[in-house]
This record gives sequence, C-alpha cells and structure tokens, in this order.
Amino acid sequence: MNTTFWNETVGVCPAGSVCWEEGNQTVTQMNQTWTNNLERCKHIFANIQWSDLAVGLLLLALSLLVLCMCLILIVKLLNSMLKGQVAVVIKKVLNTDFPFPFGWVTGYIAILVGAGMTFIVQSSSVFTSAITPLVGIGVISLERAYPLTLGSNIGTTTTSILAAMASPGETLAQSLQIALCHFFFNIFGIIIWYPIPFMRLPIRLARGLGNRTAKYRWFAILYLILCFLVIPLSVFGLSVAGWQVLVGVGVPIITLIVITVIINVMQSRSPRFLPKVLRNWEFLPKPLHSMKPWDAAVTKSTLFCGRYCCGCCKCSSCCRKDEEEGEVSRRSSKSLEGHDNPALSMDGDKKEENTNF
Repeated sequence: MNTTFWNETVGVCPAGSVCWEEGNQTVTQMNQTWTNNLERCKHIFANIQWSDLAVGLLLLALSLLVLCMCLILIVKLLNSMLKGQVAVVIKKVLNTDFPFPFGWVTGYIAILVGAGMTFIVQSSSVFTSAITPLVGIGVISLERAYPLTLGSNIGTTTTSILAAMASPGETLAQSLQIALCHFFFNIFGIIIWYPIPFMRLPIRLARGLGNRTAKYRWFAILYLILCFLVIPLSVFGLSVAGWQVLVGVGVPIITLIVITVIINVMQSRSPRFLPKVLRNWEFLPKPLHSMKPWDAAVTKSTLFCGRYCCGCCKCSSCCRKDEEEGEVSRRSSKSLEGHDNPALSMDGDKKEENTNF
C-alpha cells in the first residue's frame, strides 16, 4: 500500500481538513492511497530463503563450472574430429605462409582475420576460447595463434565504439574518447610487440609457461592466482598507501627481476663473462631454483587430502588403488589426454634441468 501527499490550493477549506494561509491563498494537504498487487518472482530460487548474495555466488560457481565443462567438451570434440588427414589438411592451410618475399604479410592478414571474426561474434573471449583448443591439439601453431589473438584485441574494441556512438549528444564526445583510448591502447600494443620478430616475447613466454604447466599441472592454478589476484591486489594496496610506498617497494622488486633476467640470459648465451658462482643457481636453496621441491609438497598435500577423505568414507582400499594408478600414470612418458599437444609430447623421462627464474 502506497500513499502520496501533496499541497493543493483550494477556495474553501474542506471540512475535517487542515488548512493554512500562504499569502492570499488557502492551502490544504491532500493525499491519495493505492495498493500495488505485486506477484512473487518465479525462478528456481523463489521458494528458498537465501539472500541475493548467496544466490549470486551459487550462480557464479555454476556458470564457471558450465564454462569449464564446455571448454573441456570442445577440446574433446575437436580432438576426436581433427585426426588423420583432416587434421593434416587444416593444419597445413592455417599455418602456411605466403610465398617469398611476402611471407611477412601472413601475420598481418591473421591480425585482420582475428579482428574480423571478433567483430562478427562481438566477443574476444569466444574467439580466443575457440582457437585455444585448436592450439592445444596442434592444429594451429603458437606463431599463428599470436597474431589472431592480437587481432581479436582490436576487434573487441568495436563493441565499445558502437556503444559510445549510441550515447546521447551531450556525452558523445566523452564516450568516444574512452572508446578510442581502448582502441589505440591495443593498436600501440601491437606496434610494440609484433612488427619486430625479436620483440615477440609473448610467444616465448607462452611456450615456456605451457611446457612448465604440462610438467606441473598445479602451476597453472598458481599462475592464475598470482597474476590475476595477488599481484594486482598488492599493487593496488601499495598505490592506496601512497606513491612513495609504491616506489619504495616496487623499484627494488623490479630491479631484482631485471637483474635476474639479465643473469639468466648471460647464463644461457655467454656464461664465460659471469663469475663462476653466477654461472648457475646451485648456490641458492633448491626451492629457489627448482620446481621439484614444490611439486613434492603439492603431491604430498594431495595424497594427504585423499587419505583423509577416504578415511572419512571408510574406503581406504579404494584410495590405495587410486594412488597406485596415479603412480603408474606419473611414470608414463606421455599424457593420455594430451597426446596431440606439442607441449606434452616431450619425453617424460628426460632429466629435469635447473629451473631459471
């Protein structure tokens, strides 16, 4: 039930009403009451006494689960379809360069293709999610996927430009400025990281991270947590504390990273110019230059959780069987699920080299 009150000028004060004089006019307070018949929303959580936050978190978890399942099914489907001669033909078509001397044009054509496909689907996430499984099963090379992804970053800016052009006239200029900032930011990123082959560092980084993740599956989770949660929150917290704190903490860390990268490059290319102690990282504790101790800790934690859960369920025999099967699978030289992935085709029994920073 809702009630609205307002003041109204009257010639004669109605009986039973409160009136007052404003200048030469008589004013009284009027009101109107009405009832809104609201119908309860009909959804799957309508009869559950949950808060909106709880329902939102549940739906978020379900959506992430469905997304992961869809990506896994895409990989399985493509892996089953793109085999034999079909995979050979598709791989040859997608990864073939233009004849000499126009081979350098191929990458820029791929950028345009990525931008066009993203403009059509209006989502860079959909496009990159579609080509990632193709890279995983070896149909598209990493060198070809790189310009396609760069083009996707250009294509996704069209969404913000179209949205800005639909803004009202008084805010059109500001909206276009923000949209064009997004566009030119990606353009300058391509100019920096693609035209010069030496500057195509993302390809080498992606290959290194892929090989590392193929060997240590938990490394992918660690990478996501660090790059998308810990580091951004740390930088944000330091920036809130003040630029002095940000510079005081950030500069030493960045300096240490730069020095470490330089030493790594010199170790692999010109070790004779380094002191003997810096020609490798053996002088550091093993957890600081090798992933083996961390992998052992993660494996022990996983086995402990498995034993604990099985102990609660009173199925220790099942646990022992699972552990034996897991040990056999770890000794296998190749992964059954990723046998077509170039990152997983390396010999599993190859001796691990010391991990550089």
